[in-house]
Amino acid sequence: MNMTNVLIIGASGNVGSHVRQTLLAKTDAKLTLFCRSANKLQVNPEREKAIAGDAASVEDLKQAMANQDFIFAALSGNLPELAAAITQAMKFTGVKRIAFISSMGIYNEIPASVGSNGNLRVNGMLMPYRQAADIVENSGLTYTIIRPGWFTQGPVNYELTKKGEPFGGHDVSLASIADLVKKLVENPEFGQNESLGINTPNS
Repeated sequence: MNMTNVLIIGASGNVGSHVRQTLLAKTDAKLTLFCRSANKLQVNPEREKAIAGDAASVEDLKQAMANQDFIFAALSGNLPELAAAITQAMKFTGVKRIAFISSMGIYNEIPASVGSNGNLRVNGMLMPYRQAADIVENSGLTYTIIRPGWFTQGPVNYELTKKGEPFGGHDVSLASIADLVKKLVENPEFGQNESLGINTPNS
């Protein structure tokens, strides 16, 4: 299998750290961990390097993106600004593949049975998640938008829905999100230019 270089933007966060542990344990990918507090991370020097930087800074991102094959971004804050900076830096550096964490509900895809008050038309707090997803989708890059349910600590157990399909459940485990990212890293054709909802079945 080809050695893949993966840049995790937001590596110290809840989702980023789960993705990091899964990729270390279950792939042979080399990881670059990008976050503000990179000096606090304990890295495996054979497989990992940590870079401190600001995800809103195109210059910081460009330095971190050198020689990367796959970008994974799980961020909080001003998501449209961050998505714009990341996609701009990818175009500068020639990195083509990104997976970006957004949220369920950005397409008003949550059915009443799951809780339609979680949809954008009811919950204006989702607007930045939708705007960021649109920026990534319209970037010309090869993207996967990941729309998770509410995070839980359960085992890997999930179903996927595509854009235009009703969302399947309320919750999803962090381990499941990490497993999906592992599949995207290992199978370059999987999930290309798709927006994938991810949830625990019957949650």
